[in-house]
Amino acid sequence: MLKGHRTWVFDHKPVIISTGTVGGPFEANGKLADHFDLLHEDLWLGEDSYEKAHKILFEEACFKTLEKAHLPKDKVQFVIGGDLINQMTPTTFATQSIGAPYLGVFSACATSMEALALSAFLVNYQGANYVLTGATSHNSAVEKQFRYPTEYGGQKPPTAQWTVTASGAALVSKEGKGPRITSATIGRVVDMGLTDPFNMGGAMAPAAVETIEAHFQDMNINPDHYDLIITGDLAHIGREISLDLLKKHGLAIEDHKYQDCGLLIYREGQPVLAGASGAGCSASVTYGYLLNRMKAGELKRILVIATGALLSPLSFQQGETIPCIAHAVAIENGDEM
Repeated sequence: MLKGHRTWVFDHKPVIISTGTVGGPFEANGKLADHFDLLHEDLWLGEDSYEKAHKILFEEACFKTLEKAHLPKDKVQFVIGGDLINQMTPTTFATQSIGAPYLGVFSACATSMEALALSAFLVNYQGANYVLTGATSHNSAVEKQFRYPTEYGGQKPPTAQWTVTASGAALVSKEGKGPRITSATIGRVVDMGLTDPFNMGGAMAPAAVETIEAHFQDMNINPDHYDLIITGDLAHIGREISLDLLKKHGLAIEDHKYQDCGLLIYREGQPVLAGASGAGCSASVTYGYLLNRMKAGELKRILVIATGALLSPLSFQQGETIPCIAHAVAIENGDEM
C-alpha cells in the first residue's frame, strides 16, 4: 500500500529469515568483527584481481545466507543486488553461481536499502516466496575506479572516507521467523552542487535529511517511534550536517538515537579519516550487527537510511556535480509483533 507520496507500507510484513556477512582484513580488526560470518586475511581472496575478489564477497555472503536458512539455491525466485564497479560487474558475475532470475540495481552506497525495499515489495505482493538481496564493496576496487589506486599512496583530506571491503546479504520471505520489514520510503535525487569526491558525507547529508523527513511525514509518526535511526555512511562530516539540517527543519532527533553505519564498523585509531563508506557498509552493518541486536531483544524498531553519491568517473571527469540519494527501510523485531 502506498502511504503519502512515496512510502510503501507492507501489510504482510515480509520476514528477513537469514543473513550472511563477509568482510576483509581491515574489517576483521574493526569494532564489529564478531558480527561477520566470515572474515578474510587478505584483500585478494585468492583471486588475481580486486574485482574478482569483489565478486567472491557477494557469492560468499549469498551462500552463507542460504546455508543458515537451510534453503537450496533453486528455491530462490529472485536475486536483487548491486555494487559500485562498472555496470555492477562483480554482482552480475556472482549471481551466475546462484542461477536465479536477477534484478541488478544501482543507488551507489544506498543500494542495500533500495534492494531490500524492492525485495519486500515483491514478497509482500506475492511476486515471490524467497528473494535474496544484498550489496557489496571492495576497498581497492572502488578506490581504483573512483579516486586513485591504493598503490599510488595519494594523501586524502580529513573529509575522505574509507571504503569497506564487505558484503551483506539477506533472504526475504513471506513467512518464517526473524525481523520483519514494515515500510520503505524511496528517495529522490538531491544535488547541492558539491563536486569534491573526497567529501561524500557532505554531499549525501541533504539527501538523507530529505528522505527522513519524507518518511515521518508520509507515516505521520515522529522519531520516538524508533529505537534507532541509522544512516548508511555519512560518517562524521555528514552525520553532523544532517543533524543540524534536521534541527533547522524542526525534526530534532536525540543524538544517541541517531547513528551511522560508517561510524560503527571501525575502531578508534583505524586510519579511516571521517569514517567508512561503500555499498557494503550499510549492508554488512545492518545484516550483521543491527539485526543481531534485534534478535537479542535490544532493539524493537529501527529505520535504516542508506545514502548514496550517484557520481561516476565519467561525470567527475566532465566536471559534473554529485547527485545523491537515500532510501529508508523500517524493520521491526518479529517477536514484538
